[in-house]
Amino acid sequence: MPTPCSDRARFAGRAVAILGGNAGIGLAAARLFAAEGARLAITGRNAATLDAVAAETGASVHVADMGDIAASTAALHAIGAALGPIDVLFLNAGVGGFAPVADVTEPFWDGIHDVNLRGAFFALQAAIPLMRDGGAIVVTGSIGSIAAVPGNVAYAAAKAGLRAVVRIVAKELLPRGIRVNMVSPGPTETEIFKRDASAAEIAAVRDMLSGVVPIGRMGEAEEVARAALFLASSEASFINGVDLFVDGGCLELG
Repeated sequence: MPTPCSDRARFAGRAVAILGGNAGIGLAAARLFAAEGARLAITGRNAATLDAVAAETGASVHVADMGDIAASTAALHAIGAALGPIDVLFLNAGVGGFAPVADVTEPFWDGIHDVNLRGAFFALQAAIPLMRDGGAIVVTGSIGSIAAVPGNVAYAAAKAGLRAVVRIVAKELLPRGIRVNMVSPGPTETEIFKRDASAAEIAAVRDMLSGVVPIGRMGEAEEVARAALFLASSEASFINGVDLFVDGGCLELG
């Protein structure tokens, strides 16, 4: 994969907040933003991994669970106090979970929606007053929001709701010149599908997912992160309210 151009600094001096920046796509984005000169702050649930990211990127770090609205709000205010007005918000934190319709329980549904939709919405609501006019918001969605994947009903419903939120917020923030877009990964090598699984199970899922991607492999976290950085940059100045699929052609060619 190509490495970042050493002379590229699209985010030099800009305040960038990543909610969910200590693993997977968020971590990849943190590294790329830092490489391009951003003043960076990240949140996550794991203090140890946050500290490692801080040591690597120079980011200020804040422990917060997206499902805990008070904690997310407090973290955002701490970020605003430390960095000043936020130029770029990358709202990335999320949780996964698969179950067929008959096996979905209320706790399972709520656990996914409390983070991926309810928590994400209220974090976005709390962040908006802290943002600089003319800034950019990027939200991580999923192709599952429109793809009919068996077993994905709770996650897909949450991401579909978040997709609607992004489009409405993009229109409401037009007077402030804040662009709001979504980046939606297809099957991607992140910790979500590896969590609580054996090596054999991970290999089987990887083979299955690779087989449904027209390009013939799963995506990498950095590939999705690069799309997020594009949407956050001035290169995307005439792009607003889109859902950009980074999926190896799953929706377009599948």
